[in-house]
Amino acid sequence: MRWKQSPQAMLIALLVIHVIAHIDRNMLLGFSPQITQDLAISNAQYGFLAGAVWVLSFGFMAVFLGSLADRFSRTRVIAAGILIWSVCTAASGAAQSFGQMVAARFFVASGEAALVPAAVSLLMELFKARRAGTAVGVFFMGIPIGLGLAFVLAGVLGSHIGWRGSFYALGVMGVVIGVPALLLKDDRAQLGETDRGAPFGQQLRNVFGLLRGNATVACTVLGFVLVHLAFVGVAFAQLWLVRERGLDAAAMAQKIGLIGIVFGVLGSVVGGVLSDRLARRLPGGHAGFVVLLILVCGPLMVAYRFADAGSALFYIGMCAGFFLPLATYGPSLALIQGLTPDAMRSTVTGMTMLLINVFAIAIGNLVVGGLSDRMSAAGEGHALTYVLLATDLLVLVAAVFYALAARGPRVAAALQGVVAH
Repeated sequence: MRWKQSPQAMLIALLVIHVIAHIDRNMLLGFSPQITQDLAISNAQYGFLAGAVWVLSFGFMAVFLGSLADRFSRTRVIAAGILIWSVCTAASGAAQSFGQMVAARFFVASGEAALVPAAVSLLMELFKARRAGTAVGVFFMGIPIGLGLAFVLAGVLGSHIGWRGSFYALGVMGVVIGVPALLLKDDRAQLGETDRGAPFGQQLRNVFGLLRGNATVACTVLGFVLVHLAFVGVAFAQLWLVRERGLDAAAMAQKIGLIGIVFGVLGSVVGGVLSDRLARRLPGGHAGFVVLLILVCGPLMVAYRFADAGSALFYIGMCAGFFLPLATYGPSLALIQGLTPDAMRSTVTGMTMLLINVFAIAIGNLVVGGLSDRMSAAGEGHALTYVLLATDLLVLVAAVFYALAARGPRVAAALQGVVAH
């Protein structure tokens, strides 16, 4: 398998694929005014389309497809995922109703769920422990780059070929990439039964057994989920800044977009590179590094809620909110993967993505929206401020779980008792 002899080339290829995946994912947001108008979609339907449809499909399919990648072929699973999400991206452009768009986006999410679990496992094999954090961090640059490019392309392509033509073009581009990817060989079926993933049901039991039996992995996963509550603050940033801080919507949209791209990319790269360089020097290794990240960025995120709009502290805190969650990807996944048997790595990553999408993204956004609505109805003028401050404080709580992960065996017995019940 000569392609494995060029890990840097494989990393670049996976980054490009990840960028395309997030362009396809977020193009719906970039064209939201045109799509909702043409398909007569209500705000509630749009929220369901952009949120619940994606979370339910992506989260659960990540576990299943991760188990297939562990058992059969990571490259074939990635290639199949590219083809599925690309064909269904093109189908999104052909949708004539809300129901058709829901079906298309459901399978776009299902296809994209194949990428992260298999790709992270591949990167761990290609780059080994000393550079794994850097490789994973670079790979997750795809999130902010893809999100930013989705809005840029929507603005550029929309005036020339419209939203339907843009979806068609993205679908064709994905198929062109996905077909050659099928030729990369990574046949895990040739390995012995102990060296490849178990059938799906047994694989799930193996993963739950790992979480019960390894305190470091369990605490890292819990901390990683809590850190993602920072994305709830990002999701509600525009509403909060306009409604409760009195800032101009158009101006803040541009600033949020620019800050998101720049500091999301910086977080991915800096978090990955520094974690690899400092993990061997800091107590607790990668987990200790994430504790340090949270203790630096978390207070700035809290201060941002109270700082004068436009002040240096205001923008520093906003930047920290974009920087922190992306900076934790490299060290967190390197730590989790490093303590996971090779035969379970894709499945464990899929399970982590499921927990993040369900508890941090779906439930987190739902709770923040519901609580702020209730408080506003009761006459509270700063409802979003207080609720978002609570999510910032929960991000700080993540440091506790990473600190427990850093202690490892010292808390294993206690955690095993808690998880068992």
